[in-house]
Amino acid sequence: MAVAHQDEILKVPLKATEKTDIIEYMSEEAVKAIWAQPDISTPKGLRDRFLMILLYDSGARIEELMGIRLCDIRLGKTPTVTLHGKGSKTRVVPLLANTAEQFKKYATVFHQDAKAYSDEYLFYVLRFGQKNKMHNDTARKSIQGYCANAQKECSDVPANIHPHLWRHTRAMHLYQHGVDLTLISQWLGHANLETTLVYARADTEQKRRAMENANKSSPLAEKLNSERFKVNDDDLLKKLYGLK
Repeated sequence: MAVAHQDEILKVPLKATEKTDIIEYMSEEAVKAIWAQPDISTPKGLRDRFLMILLYDSGARIEELMGIRLCDIRLGKTPTVTLHGKGSKTRVVPLLANTAEQFKKYATVFHQDAKAYSDEYLFYVLRFGQKNKMHNDTARKSIQGYCANAQKECSDVPANIHPHLWRHTRAMHLYQHGVDLTLISQWLGHANLETTLVYARADTEQKRRAMENANKSSPLAEKLNSERFKVNDDDLLKKLYGLK
């Protein structure tokens, strides 16, 4: 799993515009702690862990995740999933090898007799013996249910683990590992590159705050000024991160 280390969940107010935005994302420790909670010896636990792994790895919105059918997943040398986004737009997202392995384990239990090109929904619930598409709220409740125990193991785990948090986490981890913002924009299915720029601003603000905190304990604190590392100019940010 390619994730970046950070000490705590980031909640950075972004001041590049008049509107205040907040970006939240989780540390590597928090992600691992949450993934460790489901009891994978049970069908529900196996399903819930795979659901969270796929939610993170694909960067999918919860609506997109619930809309995935078996035929949308392709295994092989480069595993991928096709996501059906807003405005009937589709995009193909690569999956990590570990995610593909988790899918195989999940499919063995939940799609035993299904064909590779089946149009069955990947995540479903049984009603009167019929498979029905899982509702977004069902997925949200399943994810949230692992908060309390995960928090006991890792203080980084937030009180509210909502589905979109996984999307933000994946985007920030990709960015921090050097993936170009234009590629991340395509990965997330953003219609406008401006939307993806929020991750660059958040990362820049985090670094400024880290320097500010370090300066407070320095004997040179009065002579150091972290504000000079603050970048508010959108045009400059775009040039720095390959958007212009």
